[in-house]
Order: sequence, then structure tokens, then C-alpha cells
Amino acid sequence: MSANPLHLSQEEAYARIRLLRSPNIGPVTYAQLISRFGTAAAALEALPELGKRGGRTYTLAKTDRIDREVAATRQAGAKYVFHDSADYPPLLKQMVGAPPIMTWRGDLALAAKPCVAIVGARNASAAAVKLSREFAAGLADAGFTVVSGLARGIDGAAHQGSLPSTIGVIASGIEIAYPPQHAELQEQIAQEGLLLAEQPPGTEPRGSHFPSRNRIIAGIAAGTLVVEAAPKSGSLITARLAGEAGREVMAIPGSPLDARSQGCNTLIREGGVLVQSVDDIVELLSGFDGVPLSSFKEQAAPDYCADEELADAEPADIASLLTTAPVAVDELIRQSQSSAAAVQLALLEMEIAGQITRHAAGKVSLV
Repeated sequence: MSANPLHLSQEEAYARIRLLRSPNIGPVTYAQLISRFGTAAAALEALPELGKRGGRTYTLAKTDRIDREVAATRQAGAKYVFHDSADYPPLLKQMVGAPPIMTWRGDLALAAKPCVAIVGARNASAAAVKLSREFAAGLADAGFTVVSGLARGIDGAAHQGSLPSTIGVIASGIEIAYPPQHAELQEQIAQEGLLLAEQPPGTEPRGSHFPSRNRIIAGIAAGTLVVEAAPKSGSLITARLAGEAGREVMAIPGSPLDARSQGCNTLIREGGVLVQSVDDIVELLSGFDGVPLSSFKEQAAPDYCADEELADAEPADIASLLTTAPVAVDELIRQSQSSAAAVQLALLEMEIAGQITRHAAGKVSLV
């Protein structure tokens, strides 16, 4: 069932899938439950009581749903990779809130090579599409794996230029092609490169899935290159996520008269690295040591605590400090005068009960 079956029993792998598919369990909550209880099987046993402590009746994901998912994954020719598998993408593993479980087709070893993400506008100019294809081909020739999101425009050109050294990250189930006009390209990537999906099989792409996909793209790569982007676009979300993760943020400058270049020019003005050639990127990312030259965004503080601290904690009383306005977990710790583990455990119980929502940069709010 997993990419590294010797590492994990079938029973625990199944329990992990069921845990992640249960209500109100996101990547951070999943990680904290595994930290507190040691195994997914133990966490599943504890969830109803945790929900009760949060004031709600809690119902686990049904086993027949998990059975259908596992069967659909196999039918699609895909496999699971878990967060602690030896072949889980190494840089993504370092990212707070990384997907605990993904499905994949192709060559998972591509994610272990030096990776660079290329993203940009869907309605890109012809010149930018050509640049994306040429930069991707040059980076592949230089030994890099090119990561993108299979969207129209810049993404598609990046994949085409770098095949077979490319990773496509999709916002749907592993067997669903999106956009439809890239169905052939998606299948080619699955056959020759690597195709990754966080959503379970059968999931159609929704708006909320694309930011999640973008964090995977940013997390796998040592740096993200934006070729062309409008001021408010998914490409800039990917760049910000890369910056928050402590990765390089790069952009190709463009004419100030073209709205499609404004996003790249803004990135450069705010601390992204201006690049004009493949050699610029190779020089920047070769031997990347986790300290980016770009200063586009400071690294976000992690919103979790050490395993042993969470395992021994009692929940803090923080409900009165929360509103529908997002607040940093660090601020809750400060104002409650409780330990980080006690606050995290309280948040864990409230999230399982469906009372809070987690936001970017380690913030939470009441639902």
C-alpha cells in the first residue's frame, strides 16, 4: 500500500488513511495525534473521547469509504507515500503542514533530486511560455527536477520543456485530469516523470484545493521561479509559501506596461531574486543549504511542539482568548501563560470538535 511497505504494516497504513480522512483532521492535527498517541490506530481509538472533551459527538471515517479509496488507488496504478517513508520528498518533509499522505504515479526518486518549481500565469504571453519551456529544459539538462502544477500557460510549458525530469502536482484525485486539455500531458508525466496528488481518488478539483497544491509545489523545491504573473494570482501564493518555508524566491522581470509582469516585478521589489538565465538559477540553488538569498518573506514560526511535550501535556484553558479573527498560536501561549504543549493540546481538541480553523503562518480562529 505504501511506497516503502517494509517501513509500515498494512494495518497501520490503513489506520493512517482512515485517520486523515476522518472529520476535522488536517495535516497539523494529524501530526499532533501521531505525536501524542504514537500510532494512527491508537489515535483512532482516542478520537471519540477527544471529540467529547471538545463538546461534540465524533464519528470516524467509515471503513467502507477507506476500502473504496484503496481499491481506486490501486485501479489507477498509483501508490501511497507516507510522511515518514524514506522516499517521501525530503524538502517537503521539512515543511510545517506537509501532506501526511500522498498518492503517486511514476518515478518517486525524481523528488529526491534537486528540485526547482516553475509557476506563472495561465493566460501567459507567447514570449513567457517560450521562456518557461526553455528555462525548464535548461534546468533539466543541469540535473534539476522541474516541479509545477499542470495548469495552462507557464505550468504546461515548464512540464513540456523538462520531461521526463518533471513533477506534476495536481489539485484533484490521482486519476482525474485537470485541466481536461492537459489530460495527455498529465498521463505522459505519470508514465515518464512523477505525478503527485494529496486529494483521494475520485476528488474533483475545487478552489480550496489549489492553495494546498501550491504549498506542495513550493515545499518540494529548493526554489520557486515565477516567470510571469498578475499582482493577485496563485503563482504569487506559491512564491509566498516558498518564502515562508525558507526557500529561494526568484522572478524574471518584465515590462511595467504589461499587467502580466506586475507580479514578478513586485516579487523582485519585495526581496525576490531577479534571474535572467538558467545559469543564474543553477548558481543560486546548487548546494542550497537552507539559507535563501532572497528576503521575500521571513520563515513562518512552526505551529507545533516536540513529540514528547505533547504526549505529556494537559490542555490549557484558551477558549476565552479565541474569536473569529485569526490569532497566532504564539500569542495564545503568551496570553494564557501556559506551555506550548498545553495550548496545542487544547487547540487539538477544539479542532477535532470542529470549533476552530487553522490558517497560514500558524494562526487559528473560531469557526
